[in-house]
Amino acid sequence: MTLFRSLVLVLVANLALIDAHPNNKIRRAPIVFAHVSVIDTANASLQPSMTVVIVGDQISDVGRTGEVKVPSTAEVIDAHGKFLMPGLWDMHVHVFNQVNRRSPNTWSFPLFVANGVTSVREMWTKMENMPQVREWRRSRSDGSVIAPRIAAVGTLVDGPAGVETTNLSALQLGPTANSVSTPEETRQLVREVKAAGVDFVKTYSSLSRETYFAIADEATRQGIPFAGHVPFSVDAAEASSTGQQSMEHLNQILESSSSRSHELFQVPGREWSSKYDKLTLDTFDEGKFNKLVATLAKNHSWQVPTLVRNRVWAFRGEAVISSDSRLRYIPANEVATWKKFWRSGHDLETSIPRRLWQKQLDVVLAMHQASVPLLAGADLGGDFIYAGFSLHDELALFVQAGLAPGEALKTAT
Repeated sequence: MTLFRSLVLVLVANLALIDAHPNNKIRRAPIVFAHVSVIDTANASLQPSMTVVIVGDQISDVGRTGEVKVPSTAEVIDAHGKFLMPGLWDMHVHVFNQVNRRSPNTWSFPLFVANGVTSVREMWTKMENMPQVREWRRSRSDGSVIAPRIAAVGTLVDGPAGVETTNLSALQLGPTANSVSTPEETRQLVREVKAAGVDFVKTYSSLSRETYFAIADEATRQGIPFAGHVPFSVDAAEASSTGQQSMEHLNQILESSSSRSHELFQVPGREWSSKYDKLTLDTFDEGKFNKLVATLAKNHSWQVPTLVRNRVWAFRGEAVISSDSRLRYIPANEVATWKKFWRSGHDLETSIPRRLWQKQLDVVLAMHQASVPLLAGADLGGDFIYAGFSLHDELALFVQAGLAPGEALKTAT
């Protein structure tokens, strides 16, 4: 964590504020960072003693200090000893808090910007929320709101089983999810999602095979992407081959790599059970996993592991989570909800979640080494996930898994 925060330092926050105010009326004079070390994430390299010129909301020039023409009207910032890097993306956020039917956590916007997160992908926006999304986009554009770019929004589509499963309904998924039962119903919903101006369809865990493949087919017909969970009933290789653009939380990666995968696919609500996780771990088949990884790499199926979210589940209830100093940035009523949730009778087995956590780190490294593309996402909206801060944690966890720091930065830029 310290590594990435020290790299970002003040300059990324400054650039994030510039990026959050693209209206030229707010930033009339050009801004120049001189003698700054630029982190080139494309090549994982460091370029010392550089000058970066920003005019309006665009980087107009980058070059060696002394070789770049500086506008006479520019505000010049001496950045000796500082580092400059692109704004970060968080590819998995829930600003609307749909999962617990709480009001939008707009208090997260300045926390994103302060941490250099300039773009986010919102993963659970109902169609009726789109006017609010458009208003936030306008407010950000005219400079009246400091916020990251809401680059894409998705509407969640699940099956009725998501409402009926006891543990899932405890999270109140039912009233906030768009539920489908038949392929015809599914196709109609995909068309409605596109007409509402939503950017992609988010698939969820309890979709039947029939409705999942109906989403894949109709989304392709309509020219709208689909991404999200790989449903309980679908093999990850199948999802990859349908064209699902991203897969979240490592859903179905271990299940699809099990020697008893067909059996595992029949267990409802399984992601909440240590008994299920133990069976998944005990039946992991290296050969099946390698074959799956080859398919993911071939199809360029983006993976968003949300390791920071998975770590919360692995180390549930420990002081390192529940007494985090960053809680002071979170509204008191939100913190109370988080702590109440973790006191509500979760499976307190600890050894299996720790094994699962280590396996997830191993899987991420293996996928990376096999050229499966990775994206950073923190799953904001979940308990003990902090806007902006947790994306830095995600990058550090990629490094813990075995990626080089430059490789980790690529996942968020």
